[in-house]
Amino acid sequence: MILTNLPQTLSIAPMLDWTDRHERYFLRLISKHILLYTEMITTGALLYGEQKRFLQFNAEEHPVALQLGGSEPDALRQCAIMGEDWGYDEINLNVGCPSDRVLSGRFGACLMAEPELVAEGVAAMSDAVKVPVTVKTRIGIDHQDSYAQLYHFIQSVAGAGCKIFIIHARKAWLKGLSPKQNREVPPLRYEVVHQLKQDFPDLQFVLNGGILSLEAAQAHLPALDGVMIGREAYQNPYMLANADKLFYGDAHPIPSRHEIIEALIPYVEKMQAEDVYLKHISRHILGLFHGVPGARRFRRYISEHAHLAGADAEVLRQALAQVKVL
Repeated sequence: MILTNLPQTLSIAPMLDWTDRHERYFLRLISKHILLYTEMITTGALLYGEQKRFLQFNAEEHPVALQLGGSEPDALRQCAIMGEDWGYDEINLNVGCPSDRVLSGRFGACLMAEPELVAEGVAAMSDAVKVPVTVKTRIGIDHQDSYAQLYHFIQSVAGAGCKIFIIHARKAWLKGLSPKQNREVPPLRYEVVHQLKQDFPDLQFVLNGGILSLEAAQAHLPALDGVMIGREAYQNPYMLANADKLFYGDAHPIPSRHEIIEALIPYVEKMQAEDVYLKHISRHILGLFHGVPGARRFRRYISEHAHLAGADAEVLRQALAQVKVL
């Protein structure tokens, strides 16, 4: 059993178009303690766009971290201050996204080739806010994937004030592979992250990539400081039901899947009063009954009804009726 007060012990990865505030509220109904991350938000979106749209979140989401995409130190500083002012518990810099869009915008995984620039950005943010400033990165990019290069990157960024690194244990191919392929094709090398912890024992390292169960997460602890789960937690969210007991020593009663939906309904009604369409919330719960008899009927009912004009919480009640109480 792994017991620790560090929120990083178990976290849910920032996932574009997936980990919005509705998803995070839903996950918080399953676990009280796991650390949640926003989608990556670019500094340009915050500096020149609608801050409220990107930064608003529900108080129930704590602990919750804001992930930024950018490379210009002053822009990162300004956005980190915004994040702290809005109440986020951590500011995270994305140095791991491999898409062409982030390459052309000079943020994401391509920044691994510029550790000094990343260090400048981290220093600018760390000097401006009191909450932790963390970095999510890969183990390398393209042919710049030696351990010596990764060691230099970590050393440089840590020297600027970063004490927590989330490491996706794959390198990124910036040319020739799509973002989806970059999540699957380069081999996972967990041993590299474990080596980093040995070489930098005073830093915290959180492992990301290919973790499909709580048991798999536990296998990396306590050698590492935490584990981050991504798409598996989105597609099968109830896998997190026992996380609070296993990772945080909180043996509160585990809510059933039905109880989770019932607890979500008041939130749906509140959001609909603010003109949020049901489909923007219900799309996140389709995997809740993964592996349970009736799961397909549950998904189908929501898919066929949540997008209709006037759809409200009654759709969720009817969807529940498609599944046995377990």
